[in-house]
Amino acid sequence: MESRERFVFQRMAAQLKREAAELTGDRLMAAEARTEEAEADLCLTWYAVMDTTRRIRLTYGVPG
Repeated sequence: MESRERFVFQRMAAQLKREAAELTGDRLMAAEARTEEAEADLCLTWYAVMDTTRRIRLTYGVPG
């Protein structure tokens, strides 16, 4: 898995790409940007779930 910072950067880049696509009216580029942003959000959600799981295991002493 890649680093969390890479996905934060990917999400920011996708947002800029989406804004540029809206200004130029390029629907294909806007669709690509939405896809890239969704992928980054999904990966960041995975990190959030893993962090929560780690905290719960530490709190309740569950091995994992």
